[in-house]
Amino acid sequence: MTSLAEIEDSGKMVLILSPNSLGKRGSTMLPSHSNVALKEWAVTVEALERGSQILLLRKGGISEESRDFRPIHSQFLLYPTFEHQRPELMKPHFAQTLQTTLDSKPDSSTVTFTHWAELKEAIELTDQAVMGRISEFHIWSDDYAESRLRWKPRSPLTAMLLRVYRLGKPQQIPYHSSFGGCKSWVQLESDIALGDLTPVISNEEFQSTESAIKRAAC
Repeated sequence: MTSLAEIEDSGKMVLILSPNSLGKRGSTMLPSHSNVALKEWAVTVEALERGSQILLLRKGGISEESRDFRPIHSQFLLYPTFEHQRPELMKPHFAQTLQTTLDSKPDSSTVTFTHWAELKEAIELTDQAVMGRISEFHIWSDDYAESRLRWKPRSPLTAMLLRVYRLGKPQQIPYHSSFGGCKSWVQLESDIALGDLTPVISNEEFQSTESAIKRAAC
């Protein structure tokens, strides 16, 4: 189980994750299987896979059981989705790659997982000034990122810092109707074998970016 320590600081809640009983594999502590997935735009998943960013901004979908997003899982597969992605919602450089992403949309009867992530830290954001300071760390346009903060203003925007790993080999499963809807978390019917997980960026690069984001979010 993963323990969470909550620290309140100037209106921001920082959830510090401390893995303490994960299955040990070699010199690292990583699981061999996963049955939970987080849905995210395919173009964003690609940025995570490349190591272009380690950050997700979440406020929940309209079908969330709790009505708000909650980082209830600290380890999960990345589930690419293809709805709602539009060029004007991303920075120009990344908007140019969107059509390639959409053109590669797989058969809707299956879901393919290629990457798994560990949530290292979650920071609740309520200050619009912070959005400008973290802009360089994500692919979304400033207008879109700020609109996510303004939507449901009584609820904070959750910034998730993820350590992303490549699966040993892609895993494909049949699509199930329970996967649908505007919700963040998907509980899979069976475990997905992760194989030999490979980090997409080095420890040094991850720690450097993580520290920079945390400084910008203060």
